Amino acid sequence: MKIIIINGVNLNLLGQREPHIYGNKGYDELCKDIISEAERLAVEVKIVQSNVEGEIVNFIHQAQGKYDGIIINPGAYTHYSYAIYDALKSVDVPAVEVHLSNIHSREEFRKNSVVAPACIGQISGFGTYGYIMALHAIIHR
Repeated sequence: MKIIIINGVNLNLLGQREPHIYGNKGYDELCKDIISEAERLAVEVKIVQSNVEGEIVNFIHQAQGKYDGIIINPGAYTHYSYAIYDALKSVDVPAVEVHLSNIHSREEFRKNSVVAPACIGQISGFGTYGYIMALHAIIHR
């Protein structure tokens, strides 16, 4: 099984950006944790990150026929990127949306995800462990 993990805007600043919300773990440490769990599960993962909406769309398009699942944390694009929604709907690859914080307990605008309806599920509020949960969700789907 092959899964692509797509991280969006500002995820590269994990550990620096609002650690009281997003935690102290840096982006490289997050990636190491994901890779470690994937190896334990005998799953191949590719992890990518971009602050550019069009690049995220390209990553999604490239998943078609190449990956068995997508784990996506669109960051702030979650709340308004119909381009990412359309890209997820355009490929035949199941996706799980992940958020480090509980988006439903934060500012009003964060409670709405335009991306979630294009996914098989959404995981939020469990910090970096949400990515591990998403790996299991796709594997056991």
